[in-house]
Amino acid sequence: MNSKLIEYKNKLKEMDLENLEKELLNSKKELFSLRFLLATNQSQEFSKIKIIKKNVARIKTFITQKNKKV
Repeated sequence: MNSKLIEYKNKLKEMDLENLEKELLNSKKELFSLRFLLATNQSQEFSKIKIIKKNVARIKTFITQKNKKV
């Protein structure tokens, strides 16, 4: 695995529920803006969209795990 990915996962594990929700909101906003730029032909960052979508899924997974613990 990529070391950045491992670091990001560890960062998510250490976050509390409130910070995870903030991170999720920020990632969704970033994804929206990238999709908007792509739709208006101002960006060609296809791979970044894929990465952010996976990060959103990771964050949602950690939120679900934290909710089950509580």
